[in-house]
Amino acid sequence: MSARLYGVDFGTSTMKIYKKNHGVIFDAKNIIAVADGDRVIAIGDEAFEMLGKTPSNIQVTFPVKNGVIADIANMLAFFNYVLNDLSKTHGKIAGAEFIVAAPTDITEVEKRAFFDLVASSDAKTKKIRIVEKPIANALGAGLDVTTANGVMIVDIGADTTEVSVLSLGGIVLSKMIPVGGNKFDEVIINNVRKKYNLIIGNKTAETIKKELACAVAPVNARTISVYGRDVVSGLPIEKEVSADFVYETLSELMYSIVDAVRIVLEKTPPEISSDIIDSGIFITGGSAKINGLDVLLTEETDLKINICKEPGNTVALGLGRIIEDSKLNMLAMTLKQTYYG
Repeated sequence: MSARLYGVDFGTSTMKIYKKNHGVIFDAKNIIAVADGDRVIAIGDEAFEMLGKTPSNIQVTFPVKNGVIADIANMLAFFNYVLNDLSKTHGKIAGAEFIVAAPTDITEVEKRAFFDLVASSDAKTKKIRIVEKPIANALGAGLDVTTANGVMIVDIGADTTEVSVLSLGGIVLSKMIPVGGNKFDEVIINNVRKKYNLIIGNKTAETIKKELACAVAPVNARTISVYGRDVVSGLPIEKEVSADFVYETLSELMYSIVDAVRIVLEKTPPEISSDIIDSGIFITGGSAKINGLDVLLTEETDLKINICKEPGNTVALGLGRIIEDSKLNMLAMTLKQTYYG
């Protein structure tokens, strides 16, 4: 396998790039700031700082929505920007081989977009292979997906939650629902406006989620102060938001995840079900850290729940395992293998 080999996770919230023998060499928000329609002025964390603060001639957008590429032009501009920057510190990238993680439960056209993006980029390569994201996810969680032992993994991403059952290096079952960290933020924004007559932004909602979100009824009555604009007066004000309020706000979405897990479990073959009883369910993704999520899922499924140590990095780390271990090379498929069998 080529020494110049890269793994790319085009995540909805963050993009990560893994390089063979080097580990993760890029990890930043998957967001781009474009001025006057075509001039890239910032990407990643720098662009994220501009979100909600820009004049009318600057657009700040996330090119990936719901796990798929929604804005090809800006995603390509973002990717080329990153490649050119990395070439200064990691040497020539053009002509290198790429392995890209793609969600399972999307259309073939949407999967093809990941391949086409890399193929048309400054990477100037035709050596591109696709890995099903749940497989990379499980590998990054430290699981062995090549044996006959079935495993279940739940990836709670930014826009989607993907529930998958894996065995013998393939996907047995997979279900994706439009619930994730961004949806949590959206519901918090809406409910804060309804209850407190307060208009807040995405960053404030994310702070509320990180500080107060809980999947089960909170034991203590924690609160935090947040700032926003009063709906009536239009003036900036401060309000106290409680953990009880956030629990009630997110409860329905939490049970949407529970329902998706239960649906997949009900369709799982009995022999694999016995394996899942032994090993439990593995939870990854940025929102896996929400307090009480393991307690809720245990109560609803009677199964052991394993929250992965680095839930936000499992896909990138899984791509790394495929890159570094030749025995796992078979899990990365060419476009023809992936789409035409």
